[in-house]
Amino acid sequence: MSQRFGGKYSPGGSGDQTPPVAPVAHARRSRVGARVNALFFLPLPLGFTAFGKPAAEMSYSIGGLVLLLGAAWMLREGLLAEEAYDARKVAKRPAIPRKIFAAVMCGVGLAFAGLSNGVGAMGAGLFAALGAGLHLAAFGIDPLRDKGAEGVDAFQTERVARVVDEAEAYLKAMSDAILRSGDRQLEVKVEAFKATAREMCRQVEEDPRDLTAARKYLGVYLMGARDATVKFADLYARNRDASVRADYVALLDDLTANFTARSQAMLLDDRSDLDVEIEVLRDRLAREGVRA
Repeated sequence: MSQRFGGKYSPGGSGDQTPPVAPVAHARRSRVGARVNALFFLPLPLGFTAFGKPAAEMSYSIGGLVLLLGAAWMLREGLLAEEAYDARKVAKRPAIPRKIFAAVMCGVGLAFAGLSNGVGAMGAGLFAALGAGLHLAAFGIDPLRDKGAEGVDAFQTERVARVVDEAEAYLKAMSDAILRSGDRQLEVKVEAFKATAREMCRQVEEDPRDLTAARKYLGVYLMGARDATVKFADLYARNRDASVRADYVALLDDLTANFTARSQAMLLDDRSDLDVEIEVLRDRLAREGVRA
């Protein structure tokens, strides 16, 4: 049976005092993988074969290469935007339909590639239609509708989406900054804190009434955590001061504990609200003469 590799100096080993990161609920495997990355390499022969051709055919080859590479990049960004959309309960549709644009660019790029090899206009049109159609069949289209919680007005949904977007930006900035420290254990602790903060984001998305209680945490506190992480990473990368590292670890521990406590308090408040609604409904039924 396979075993997890580790040792004294590995994350989670006997010499590492950093607790392992708890798995994130509802985590999904990214769809941006080898299939998408291959699209960056498949058009490259157009660049090598362009030289030595007549000027018109060479321009078609280079144009096709640029369009196909642009389509691959646009597809990758579209898939990342779709994953972010799918991961959230409340989200606005992507502002730019990148996957659809990628399919169109792919079709036009293939038409240019056909023209560069002497295919007529009808053949180039067939290449464009097949390329765009197969691209859409393989990768689908972008989300075209906003996604929000049922029973919540559009204004409240917009507020939740805006706050969660801001929180995600702060968390991403923390991850980018801590990489500069070159300390794997701290990267693990930051990931653990991010998982805790994102759990609060999910709670707010599921029940936007919690936004008032969580807004300070997802805004002011996360902004402070980001600024502290940026300053720590720059300082620690220069002098590797153990006392500075200990202070930052204590800050992460405090943040994680406080975010967890706030999330649990919001759950208790939700339970209290449910109990009140149940009691009110029972009283109304009793007044109507209804008995279980």
